[in-house]
Amino acid sequence: MQGLDDRTRDLIQRRVLKRVSDIPSLPQFVIDTLKKLDDPKSNAQDVADKLAKDEGLVLRILRLANSAYYGLPRRITSISEAIALLGFKTVKSIVLAASVYKFMDGAFTGYALDRGELWRHSLSVAFSSRHIAKRFKDVDDEEAYVAGMVHDIGKIVLNDYVRFGYSIIVKLVEEDQMPFMDAERQVLGFDHAQVGGLIMEQWNLPERYMIAARYHHSPWELPDEQAEHRRFLDVIHVANSLCLMLGAGLGADGLQYSVWPESLERLGLSSDVEVLMSELVDLMAQVDQELSMEAME
Repeated sequence: MQGLDDRTRDLIQRRVLKRVSDIPSLPQFVIDTLKKLDDPKSNAQDVADKLAKDEGLVLRILRLANSAYYGLPRRITSISEAIALLGFKTVKSIVLAASVYKFMDGAFTGYALDRGELWRHSLSVAFSSRHIAKRFKDVDDEEAYVAGMVHDIGKIVLNDYVRFGYSIIVKLVEEDQMPFMDAERQVLGFDHAQVGGLIMEQWNLPERYMIAARYHHSPWELPDEQAEHRRFLDVIHVANSLCLMLGAGLGADGLQYSVWPESLERLGLSSDVEVLMSELVDLMAQVDQELSMEAME
């Protein structure tokens, strides 16, 4: 079918790349905090000194440390003590989540996502990725949480262009039975996964987060030279696919993706999908609780 002309598509591609380059990097205090969290010489007080610049993060960390999950007999009021209790990996997840939230909490009408629904989906995939990752010794569950959280970050840039070409994209999906992401790429020259990978590179985050963003819908495209990340990617792919099946933050493109059988096989989940989905339903209740607490902050 007839799509955008080459001149318009070329213009969109150049504007998308400019939008990616214009996205602000993570705040300097966040970068400094992440460096402290990655420094083996750092202690909880070193991290607390960096975090003190953001009252919201301090409150979030204290809230988690005092949650029923940890079941402590006394209330923790010291941020350094809370950091020591939670551990650096959990604190790192909280810091990154708070940084990404401001980009993803809006409405993204190009994908038919009301305000907060992209964040709901991202948080659902983060919780689910962490849950699945705990089955495997070679997949860090907190890193899986972060990767699940940022996997759809490309939509924040591509949203306006998808909205512009929406009628053409939808016709390709409905009439030609083309996956939504393939239609994005055909009409706009980019898909949201490619753009997400570019954003992760721009933010200078670890390669595995770029891989999760870039290949979360197409794990079969992972280059052989990055095969060490295959199981990690499979975890994010399966978590994302199952969350879409459960309707967590389901947008215009959500029903156009399915779980890749080989990812399930490699994770040993082929016969456990129904059990896993019931477990993820319970996790969705935790996501709703997290969202309600964020709304109160």
